[in-house]
Amino acid sequence: MLTLTPYRFWQREHAIHHATSGRLGGRGHGDVKTLTVDEYRAQSMWGRLAYRLFRHPAILFAVAPAYLFYLRHRLPFGQARDWRSWLSTMGTNLTIALAAAGIIRLVGVEAFLMVHVPITLLAASAGVWMFFVQHQFEHTVWENDTEWDWHEAALHGSSHYDLPVMLRWFTGNIGIHHVHHLCSMIPFYRLPQVLRDHPELGDIGRLRFLESLSCVRLALWDAAERRLVSFRDLRVAQ
Repeated sequence: MLTLTPYRFWQREHAIHHATSGRLGGRGHGDVKTLTVDEYRAQSMWGRLAYRLFRHPAILFAVAPAYLFYLRHRLPFGQARDWRSWLSTMGTNLTIALAAAGIIRLVGVEAFLMVHVPITLLAASAGVWMFFVQHQFEHTVWENDTEWDWHEAALHGSSHYDLPVMLRWFTGNIGIHHVHHLCSMIPFYRLPQVLRDHPELGDIGRLRFLESLSCVRLALWDAAERRLVSFRDLRVAQ
């Protein structure tokens, strides 16, 4: 209820994401839509425009989070595959509605909207940003199904987002994402210990905050260069 996320639905999506991360044939579960250079070139003019709009930061980090948490997590048509997922989703929705009704009764609609909506939107945007930068960095890993290796994709297709200590605490150490993907059974509070015990993991996919800002421009997977490139990089290459 507090995270506006139905547990059963996200549990399944997250499990599929871990099982298919970095595999071109497994896109569409718990990831940010990413086209290859060849796929982008094969699109119509309108298809290219739609993709460029989707990858614009204003859409990706403002509109998309609102859609994800206010609509898709409320009515996950095409994503929730069984009755348990729908039960979890509707149960979460009902609990949110009851909690919201109680708060509105205490403070009024205006106060509720002015406080709760900005907070949830900021939190949603922060969550999408974290998820984005954990996989959308220049030297991530994307492979065809026949060449894809789970361990390689887990370790090198996920970043080590090296945040300041306070932000690590607020985000549950999820910036140590490559270790999380390599072994998701490690509790979040043990992830820093893994880096202390195995310092060689610390430099794999390492991104600091200022470095991570440049990831916003990356939008296409260049299979020949084996890296994510920007639309500008594609124009220069042509």
